Amino acid sequence: MDLPDYLTLFSPIDGIALALLFLSSIIIGWRIDRQDTPRRSVAVLMSAYRREWMRQFVSRQPRIFDANIIDNLRQGTTFFASACMIAIGGGLALVGNSERLMGLAQDLTLEAAHAVVLEVKILVVILFIADAFLKFVWAHRLFGYCAIVMAAVPNEQNDPVAFVRADQAAEINISAARSFNRGLRSVYFALGALPWILGAVPLMISTALTVYVLWRREFASKSRNVMLTHLPKA
Repeated sequence: MDLPDYLTLFSPIDGIALALLFLSSIIIGWRIDRQDTPRRSVAVLMSAYRREWMRQFVSRQPRIFDANIIDNLRQGTTFFASACMIAIGGGLALVGNSERLMGLAQDLTLEAAHAVVLEVKILVVILFIADAFLKFVWAHRLFGYCAIVMAAVPNEQNDPVAFVRADQAAEINISAARSFNRGLRSVYFALGALPWILGAVPLMISTALTVYVLWRREFASKSRNVMLTHLPKA
């Protein structure tokens, strides 16, 4: 069976559902990261708090509290990166075992499912997980850079370099958080892609639910309203 024959195993609605999945992930990600808008996301609002954190860091003594926060952030990225590696390994093992795939299809009562169809659907999930893994690894490295720059901030707040170094640490911290948040969104859409195993319509429904959950948490959550109260100056 060559490539054109394999494509016939998918219906036009499968293509529409898959396009909707990828377009939704791109659009909601662009909207969440957008800063020049009256209604900013939680991720963007947190940038102001991160800058304020670094400004307060200059005069805080001792600085063990800040070091613990950075360490906890790095541990979080490590956890998610490790989880992604396990998920990628499990997915690839499943793709390489056609008998197990067909057994999965029978368990899900997908009698007409072809092994190639299931493999492609699982590969889409793996693609999102791999994207999340790369973003978590980069976020982990950036948080490490941030820790080093923070360590370079002078203890004397009257030092002309102190707030310059603090601003640098804040921007690296924000970049790390942005990468971490994008990794989390990829995990969300990886979970949203799983229902494609059941069909195109379940994929469309799960994509819509994923977008709704992300939108609500970023733009309509109670935590966002709390952050808006006395928001620090960016």
